[in-house]
Amino acid sequence: MTPSSSDAGLLSPKQPHFTPRAKRVIFLFINGGPSQFESFEYKPELRKANGKQGKSKKKLLGPLLDFAQHGESGMWVSEAFPHLAKQTDQLCMLNAMQTNSRAHPLAIPLLHTGEFQFQRPSLGSWVLYGLGTENQNLPGFFTIKPTRTFGGPSNYGSAFLPSSYQATRLGWDGQGIKGANLQNLTPGNLQSPDAARQALDLAQMMNQQLLDQTTEAQGVIDSLALSERMQQAVPQVLDIEQETQGTLDRYGVNTKNTDDFGRQCLLARRLVESGVRFVEVHSSGWDHHSNLDKFKPKAETIDKPIAALLADLAERGMLDDTLVVWTGEFGRTPETQILSGKETIGRDHNADGYTAWMAGGGVQGGLTYGKTDDLGYKAVEGAIHLHDFHATILHLLGIDHTKLTYRYGGRDFRLTNVYGEIVHDIIA
Repeated sequence: MTPSSSDAGLLSPKQPHFTPRAKRVIFLFINGGPSQFESFEYKPELRKANGKQGKSKKKLLGPLLDFAQHGESGMWVSEAFPHLAKQTDQLCMLNAMQTNSRAHPLAIPLLHTGEFQFQRPSLGSWVLYGLGTENQNLPGFFTIKPTRTFGGPSNYGSAFLPSSYQATRLGWDGQGIKGANLQNLTPGNLQSPDAARQALDLAQMMNQQLLDQTTEAQGVIDSLALSERMQQAVPQVLDIEQETQGTLDRYGVNTKNTDDFGRQCLLARRLVESGVRFVEVHSSGWDHHSNLDKFKPKAETIDKPIAALLADLAERGMLDDTLVVWTGEFGRTPETQILSGKETIGRDHNADGYTAWMAGGGVQGGLTYGKTDDLGYKAVEGAIHLHDFHATILHLLGIDHTKLTYRYGGRDFRLTNVYGEIVHDIIA
């Protein structure tokens, strides 16, 4: 299937292949590869084996934090996430994730586009291409504080899809979100509103003439039209000061450790509530080759905001049809990291078995699915490859991943290439 545009443009809402469980996605990217052993995968045997020799002759490193069971499901969560622990019956914990690379420059593009050898459309772009968006005055795909490295803009780009499907970026990783804003919402170069209107009309007239030569001009036409409509809609939806003090406190806004990520999560809720189809939120600094003993304070920066996001969506009746996804590009090994010939309190990358979770959007809350071996080296049951992960996300949105294709360079492309199996066992 190749979605077709209507008179409303390429971003107009489109019918899914079948009845969806989710209508929108909030994608929480935990950049760097968060350790499953200090977060969501309980490994008592690894704790017992602490200090013994591992498979690669490095010493095994037991979990640094205590775990306990929570909720009616009895899901295991570490002490680093006390707020999320109260939301376990909403979480679908995936403890046997796998990907193709343990290197950041390859694994991050793989997570976002399904490919690392060539530039491909991002997951959010494919979703927008397949479904369009509900609010024609806002972009259908937002990315908040993305990384500039390891793929950079291609991680949220549209590649060979029309430019209308790429994300609108708010801020950059390493910069505070509080002062971030969208560029070029008002006329530049001291143009008067009338002059800006005339310049836009002229550009659109020439773009319309180009349509006779190439349909790719439609993406530019739609993007320029959207930019004009955004001038009033975007500042309003990004203004979190409209929220009550109770809501700001709940997300941890204006509290030192949680302010930045709390603002991102609250913006994500406001955006999807306003009809945005796909929002990606980023947290960086999880590459714990050393300083793993600082994992708990790092987790504190995201724990309360994410728990607030899940609770807020549920109370507004939105969690049932909003898919929230939490994942890094890979996980960590059960062994102690060796840096410059010395042992550190840290772990190396692990692509053979790591943890992600989903919530809402048609997945089974309170389910722990899949497992790695007793020490956590590799998935041994219920393995979910990244292509399966992508296929399942699209399925929950009512999209058949084998039919969401785009013709380019003489062949049909899709997000999952020739791979991907839907993980039906995690669907409610």
